[in-house]
Amino acid sequence: MKYVIIGNSIAATACIEGIRSVDKKGEITVVSAENYPVYGRPLISYYLLGRVKRENMDYRPADFYGKNDVSVYYGRTAVKIDAERKKVVLDDNRELAYDKLLVSTGSRPFVPPMQGLDKAEHKFSFMTMDDMLALERELAPDKRVLVIGAGLIGLKCVEGILNRVQSVTVVDMADRILPSILDSEGAAIVQRGLEERGVKFCLSDSAERFESNTAYLKNSKQKLDFDILVVAVGVRPNTDLVKEAGGEVNRGIVVDKGMRTSLKDVYAAGDCAEGFDSSIGANRILALLPNAYFQGNVAGVNMAGGMAVQNDAIPMNAIGFFDTHVLTAGVYEGEVFADVHDNVYKKLFVKDGYLVGFILINDFLRAGIYTSLIRGKTPLSEVDFSLLEQEPQLLAFSKDKRKEKLAQRV
Repeated sequence: MKYVIIGNSIAATACIEGIRSVDKKGEITVVSAENYPVYGRPLISYYLLGRVKRENMDYRPADFYGKNDVSVYYGRTAVKIDAERKKVVLDDNRELAYDKLLVSTGSRPFVPPMQGLDKAEHKFSFMTMDDMLALERELAPDKRVLVIGAGLIGLKCVEGILNRVQSVTVVDMADRILPSILDSEGAAIVQRGLEERGVKFCLSDSAERFESNTAYLKNSKQKLDFDILVVAVGVRPNTDLVKEAGGEVNRGIVVDKGMRTSLKDVYAAGDCAEGFDSSIGANRILALLPNAYFQGNVAGVNMAGGMAVQNDAIPMNAIGFFDTHVLTAGVYEGEVFADVHDNVYKKLFVKDGYLVGFILINDFLRAGIYTSLIRGKTPLSEVDFSLLEQEPQLLAFSKDKRKEKLAQRV
């Protein structure tokens, strides 16, 4: 059996492990656009911050590929999937035959049209190791940095560079930071922590045009001079290979719960795929590292002839900025139960008798129980919800439910 994996990602790593759990001898080939073994992309900001060294960023040990008998083509990209001939064409015209194929191409930075942006000097994205290393070469104590985008990527970049430059200013069209994962109150807590460290924010605004290294804002009419520009507005899934091969694509590559695409023997996983989100009962992109791993593993098992499904994925984010830590999950709908004091923020969302989402800031005590309630769709009638509001613990569950959950831990 010949397995080909496009993309050397977390999903790819999980796919390899899934394949090898079923098929110990099949031929596995990985096509890697980057020149590095798989690494934890969330760690690139911590590298700039000095919290991790380069050798500690690898997602698996150095012998991972060798132990799993995997061939890797580094610095190569796939340009075409020939689904009829079951071959992948690379950018050097090489063709790789496959019996089963995984597409784990991830996403790419989205750069909206902004007048004069192409003429701005020292302009960077912040998604890959090479992005980070290129940015690091420009950092200096006298540099002024402008970051376009107050989402997860932009603010992790801010965290990484803040203590290595003169100033950092963040511009975003939204009225709050982290708009995809936080409500206004939660965002204000995180923003306050960053402002106390010197970060400046221009929200509900956008860069209307650039002239050399000056940005002109649309709403406030401010003029912002900078030495370094980081564009972190958002990402777009890399779906072109599957779309051009005739596969079904919406915003991401459409897959079933076994990660199969509409193309025969072609699977997809990770940030490029629209997997099943149990919190809404429908498919959508869940661009999260744990989700990428689970999807990739399910794909690998099925590619090798096993049986696996992913049917309990939910949107979940765990992220920190210096000494402020955030954990979110599920959807923010229904009745709200809130506990806010000092810099601690807990908000639980209950709908139709079920916990459907939460926002936690600086209070993670046994948050796994909240997550378990959402994933397991446990009726709150089976728990002491008043106790769970204050401090999640197994005692809040009925005796039978406690036995069930303890058995799951064994």
